[in-house]
Amino acid sequence: MSLLPLFDDSYFLRPSRILSQQFGSVLEPEDLLQSVFNPRLLVRCPAGYIRNWIDEARDAGSTVSFDKDKFQANIDVQQFKPEEITVKVTGDNTVTIEGKHEETPDEHGYISRHFVRRYVLPPNCDIKQVQSNLSSDGVLTITAPRVSEGKAIEQKEIPIIRTGEPVKKLQQKKEE
Repeated sequence: MSLLPLFDDSYFLRPSRILSQQFGSVLEPEDLLQSVFNPRLLVRCPAGYIRNWIDEARDAGSTVSFDKDKFQANIDVQQFKPEEITVKVTGDNTVTIEGKHEETPDEHGYISRHFVRRYVLPPNCDIKQVQSNLSSDGVLTITAPRVSEGKAIEQKEIPIIRTGEPVKKLQQKKEE
């Protein structure tokens, strides 16, 4: 059986979930011992890197969704303070999220982090009404409403609004 049809799947070409948001985080002892105590995990991931699937309850991850009303991206930025994150939109329907903090001490030494993520919004999204909200559990939500037509702008900085609630709790309330 060939694996080639699996790579032709659109999920692999443009995934809606970005795994491995734990850059700069330290592996815990249980992360390393999981494959010893449960060898079936190695079948699922022959490289032995299983942290993303085991830690999913703690990791909000990054998701991108687009429905009839809006474009929405959730980005896990719990390693950054709100003042270390910027969200900008440009006239080419692009939203750019940047997080950066200088070298700071942690329990294992010193660490500095920097990321830049760009999302190209669909052409029928109103780039002037892009909003960003930061939940108490460190998930940044970018929302752009869908409209019939929009005007291009040069560049605009988007303020980050703290919600004070974890995003997992908000999602559970909406489902009920």
